[in-house]
Parts: sequence; structure tokens; C-alpha cells
Amino acid sequence: MHIPPRVLTVAGSDSGGGAGIQADLKTMLALGTHGMSVLTAVTAQNSLGVQGAWDLPAEAVRAQFRSVVDDIGVQAVKTGMLSSAELVETVAELLAGLDAPVVVDPVGVSKHGDALLAASALDAVRTKLLPTATVATPNLDEVAQLTGVHVREEADMRRAAAAVLDFGPRWALIKGGHLTAADGGGGSAVDLLTDGTEEHWLRAPRHDNRHTHGTGCTLASALAAQLAKGDSVPQAAAAAKDYVTGAIAAGFRLGGGIGPVDHGWRLGDGR
Repeated sequence: MHIPPRVLTVAGSDSGGGAGIQADLKTMLALGTHGMSVLTAVTAQNSLGVQGAWDLPAEAVRAQFRSVVDDIGVQAVKTGMLSSAELVETVAELLAGLDAPVVVDPVGVSKHGDALLAASALDAVRTKLLPTATVATPNLDEVAQLTGVHVREEADMRRAAAAVLDFGPRWALIKGGHLTAADGGGGSAVDLLTDGTEEHWLRAPRHDNRHTHGTGCTLASALAAQLAKGDSVPQAAAAAKDYVTGAIAAGFRLGGGIGPVDHGWRLGDGR
């Protein structure tokens, strides 16, 4: 009997289905792994933005985690929305005792510009959560929020990565999708993966598609799925970049705002 690799997402729910737990589980399935979830928050969310968010109690987060890990086990974990210091500290404590790779997506702001991380939780992310990470995957806004480093051109990404690595993750994947051609991003979407010694520049075509909701969640989940399947960090990052690039290209309109990336793009028109 084939048992797929098991991947756990610790994140919030997106009621619109484009990001958060929903995006994570779709990505994990698309990449041949078994996705499991620890829900940290519930949001009222659609293509126009986040209308409300409610944290779950730390006790509920801890109970979900122990229930899954102690019985089923995990080969990789991905973290997403952890909006309060208490939740960050709770999850960091749980991850510290885990013998599996951890991908930390330090979610700060939604695609629509809605804050998803309390300012009071930033220190906990820096000092508690990031040290547990095998890979941290901040975008440029999150880099600025966490480190104060503002990336204005591609060359600044090295400095950003160094600042993130100072907080303790083994690898940093700095996502440069927000850079434009005028910023030095050129015609490609470029990310930098580094452990402070090795450097891997990941480039992909930049697609003219505004429907990109869930991009960060999808990349981090794809990375975790590939690590669960046994890839090295550079292999996993390259495969995740390929997957999310296809998902962005196939992103589609929902509602009146920003639609989601297509997590099932590899399934073709017959799905």
C-alpha cells in the first residue's frame, strides 16, 4: 500500500479558498503528498479583501498539532498566518521538538493589503519562530517588516537574505516578485535562496496576470511538499518555483477583485 508523504500546514483559513489552509492543502495534493492542517485563525475573506479575522485559542492550536503529529506523523511542516505573539510562541515551541523540515512563511499582510500579523508579534517571529525554520520565505514587504531592510533592486536581495538569516533559519528564500523592471527585476520574477554560503537565483517568466491571490502560501506549501518527498532545499525550491509559476500563469477571476492562482493547473482542462 502506497502511503504518500505527510505534510502539515499550520495556518489560517481563507473562506474564499484562494490562500491560507485551503491553498496549502490544494498544493500538497497537487504535488502528490497528504496534507494535514492545524487551524490558527478563521477569516471572512473574498476577492476584495479580509472583512474579519478571529484567532483560535492557543490550546486549540496545540491540541490539533499533537493530535496529528503524535498519531500520524509528519515529513514536513509549513507555517502561515500566526497573527498574535501567543500563537507564534505556541507554534514555535511545538516545532522546536519536531524532527522534520519546517518552512516558515512569515505572513504579515494579505494580497489586498490587510494586516495579518500584530505588531506585538514581530519580536516573537524574529526570536522564536524563525530559529525553527529550515527555510524562511518572506516577500519583500515582510523582509522590510522583520528586518528594516528595503529591497529596491535585485542587488539588495543579498543584504535582505543576510538580515533574515541573522534570526536563525538555515536557509532564506527572498521572494522578489514585487520588483518591477524599473527596479532591476527585469522581465523575470526572481527569488534568492541562500544559506549564507550557497546562492541559488531562481528566475521565471513574469506573467501579466493580476489574479495572484495565494502566491506566497502556494510557494511555501510546494516547498514543504518537495522537502517531504526527500528533495534537498535547493531542489525543493526550484520545483516549488516551477509549480507556483504555472499556477500564476493560470490564475483566474473570481468575484470582483483579485482572483486566485490555479493550484490544479497541471491537471489540464479535464478536471
